[in-house]
Amino acid sequence: MGLFSSVKTIRDLFYMPTPVPSFAGRKVLITGAASGIGKATAEAVARRGGELVLTDVQTGLLDQVVAELSATGGTVLYHRAGDVSDYDWVAAFARDVEAEVGVMDVVMNVAGISAWGTVENLEHKQWRRMVDVNLMGPIHIIECFVPAMVRRGKGGQLVNVSSAAGLLALPWHAAYSASKFGIRGVSEVLRFDLRRHGIGVSLVCPGAVATPLVDSVEIAGLDRSNPVIAKQVGGFHRIAVTPEQAAESLCKGVVRNKFMVYTSFDTRFGYWWARKFALPYEVVMRIANNRFDHLARISAVSAGAPGATDSSSTPADNRG
Repeated sequence: MGLFSSVKTIRDLFYMPTPVPSFAGRKVLITGAASGIGKATAEAVARRGGELVLTDVQTGLLDQVVAELSATGGTVLYHRAGDVSDYDWVAAFARDVEAEVGVMDVVMNVAGISAWGTVENLEHKQWRRMVDVNLMGPIHIIECFVPAMVRRGKGGQLVNVSSAAGLLALPWHAAYSASKFGIRGVSEVLRFDLRRHGIGVSLVCPGAVATPLVDSVEIAGLDRSNPVIAKQVGGFHRIAVTPEQAAESLCKGVVRNKFMVYTSFDTRFGYWWARKFALPYEVVMRIANNRFDHLARISAVSAGAPGATDSSSTPADNRG
C-alpha cells in the first residue's frame, strides 16, 4: 500500500483537527507552577475552566498558588512539590497522578533555570544543571506522562517552553542554549511522531519576560551590583512582557494547535531575520557579543576596586 494510496492519508498530511480547542474540563499538568510563567499559565488555564495538576520545586510557593487558585474558583485536582530533574521522583509522581486523577489532556513543561557566562567563566556544574533541569526535566515528564496519552487514544497537547535562546545565538548563553536548543529539537521530532495519535505539540519561545528569574539569574564573570550592569538589566525590564502576557500567548497557541508560539514580536522577528538574512544576522550577533564583552571589562574593573567582592553564586533556581 503506497504512501498516497488513500484520500484520507493525503488529507491527513495537510490537516489535523485541533486536539484541544478549549481548556474547559481538560486535565492540565503544569510544571514550574509556583511563580513566573508557570504560575501565570496555571491562573490562565483555571480561568478557562481547566482542571489543574501542578508541581514545582518550591514547596511553600506552590502551596500558596494552590490556595489562591482554589480561593478564586479554580480547580486543582492534584499538586506535589518535587524536582523534575530527578527521574525517579517524576516516575513516582506520574504513577500517583494517574491513579488519583487519570490521564492528562495537556502536559506543559514550563519549569526552568538559567545561568549565563563565557566558556572560561562557566563551571561544569552550571552546564550540568542547565541540561538536567531544562532538558532532562521535560524529557522525564514526557517519558512518564505522554505514553499514557498515546495509549488512551483520545489525543491531547504537549507544550514545551524553550526560549529565544533556543532559536538565536545570544551572547553568553552557551550553557542555557544547550538545553533550550535541545528541547526545541525534541519538540520538532515529537511534532511529527505524535501527530498520528492526535497529540499536538507546541514549542513556546519567550523573549524577554519579567519573571523572578531575571533578577536572580547568575551571570558568570559579571558583577550584578555594578551600576552599568544594573542599568542593562533595567533595560531588559523595559522591553519585557509580563508573565501574564506570556501565559495568554501560550494558551492561545494550545487551543489553535500552533507549533511555534511566540510571546513577543522581537523573538518572532529575530528568528525570521536569522533564517532569511544569514550574513546580517551574524553581524548583529557579533555586535551584541562585543557589547557583552565590553560589559565584562567594566565589571572586571569594578571587581578590582577596593572593597569589591565576588558576586558569583549557584545558578538561579526558578523552576517556577
